[in-house]
Amino acid sequence: MRRLPVLLNALWTLCILASFALPAQAAAPRTVLVLGDSLSAAHNIAAEQGWVHLLDGRLQNMRPPWRAINASISGETSLSGRNRLPALLKQYRPQIVVLELGANDGLRGLPLDRMRDNLAAMIEASQKAHARVLLLGIELPVNYGPRYRDALRNVYVDLAQQYHTGLVPFLLDGVALDPALMQADGLHPTAAGEPRVLKNVWEALKPLLDAAPR
Repeated sequence: MRRLPVLLNALWTLCILASFALPAQAAAPRTVLVLGDSLSAAHNIAAEQGWVHLLDGRLQNMRPPWRAINASISGETSLSGRNRLPALLKQYRPQIVVLELGANDGLRGLPLDRMRDNLAAMIEASQKAHARVLLLGIELPVNYGPRYRDALRNVYVDLAQQYHTGLVPFLLDGVALDPALMQADGLHPTAAGEPRVLKNVWEALKPLLDAAPR
């Protein structure tokens, strides 16, 4: 019987040592889903130079960690994005959804009321899936005329106000008018312009990251 306390003490010590030996289980990264067009798909540059890839690197260094899933496709319209979003929400279960769509609708002269309906449906689907939403606005070239350009710009502003989402009014602010940061087509940033695009996004995204439950 005298040996029992000694054995119990030894077992207790071994349990404590074993607990220190076990590796700490890393927290699963939370997800930012980016659904966009060629402006988010690293058009004509290496994927790792695009702003979404740069964002992913920054997110992975946060504690707790995040990750960025880039579901962007060149040529995507608001309608095709709307059709793809439900499966993406189910697959990735994101905490934040970044919507960068509408530029191709505008460039093709598609009806802006349909674009608005598509974006609204995506916002509602994301919020129903308990994800916060960040809208990335875009502006059209001046040859589209002030009325159409203003109407497209206001779609993003109105939706952000209606649904209480985050908003970047102009994704290419500080980039679009700098020839050194734009490709020859005048529509897409060069690799040198992508960090500035990320800066524009980050300023609106960071508050959403900070507000997410830990």
